[in-house]
Amino acid sequence: MSDYKYTGDDFNIKKAPTKVKDSADELEKIKKQIGENLDRLRHAQKMMYARHKYGILVVFQAMDAAGKDSMIAHIFSGVNPVGFKVANFKQPTSAELRHDYLWRINKELPSRGEIGVFNRSYYEDVLVSRVHPEIVLNANLPQVNSLSDVNDHFFKGRYQDIRDYEKYLSRNGFVILKFFLHISKDEQKKRFLRRINLPKKHWKFSSADIRERQYWDQYQKAYEKAINATATKKNPWYVIPSDDKWYSRLIVSDILTKEIEKLPLAYPVLSHDEAVRLDATKKELMDDHE
Repeated sequence: MSDYKYTGDDFNIKKAPTKVKDSADELEKIKKQIGENLDRLRHAQKMMYARHKYGILVVFQAMDAAGKDSMIAHIFSGVNPVGFKVANFKQPTSAELRHDYLWRINKELPSRGEIGVFNRSYYEDVLVSRVHPEIVLNANLPQVNSLSDVNDHFFKGRYQDIRDYEKYLSRNGFVILKFFLHISKDEQKKRFLRRINLPKKHWKFSSADIRERQYWDQYQKAYEKAINATATKKNPWYVIPSDDKWYSRLIVSDILTKEIEKLPLAYPVLSHDEAVRLDATKKELMDDHE
């Protein structure tokens, strides 16, 4: 899956594919492989939760209708909810704007032993804010007095913040997996029309989605800049072709499973004293004839 991995400044969004191939004839094979990946993921999660030594933070970013929700629902359908959490990040509230932009992120981090998923994330602050810089003015930052202050220099600082933040999390036992679900503008149009045409999909459609679609080119540039500025060898970006939802699920489940299995996972081993106490407890239970 190295074809989808970016670790430096070599990402060109126009060259990144949104569809690998026509996988319709291989659908059953793809579903089977995904199922096998999810079985491995569930097994790895149990060991990770038992040790509480490592945590996994999975970040999903995408244009509207790229399939983030269905990706999360499918890939993590069988994991133990005790060691799993999902956080969704919308437009900052007035209370959140009175804090630094990573404040609300810290509150939603998984603990070590857990898998945490961010459905959108702190990257919104270098994506949406880049397309709509007026959002930054609402934060009342001391160095920002007008839209002209929300410039390349400003975002260069935020990219540095994010690299440092991810480096800090990595040092503290967290594996960060960042996925950009990359779809074409034509595919987004098809999915919007499906939401409009199917009554059961109406709840997923918002007129705001159409308004944001008008900024397609600006968002593509913002993603390209953010990925190039924050992709590192330790915390790379994975750009997933997502016009085909099943194929994108296969790629993500492959990457997720393989990266978690790289960790030195194992169930805790009892100390000698603990093992002796356990044997004593077992004997006590065996001798209990009540």
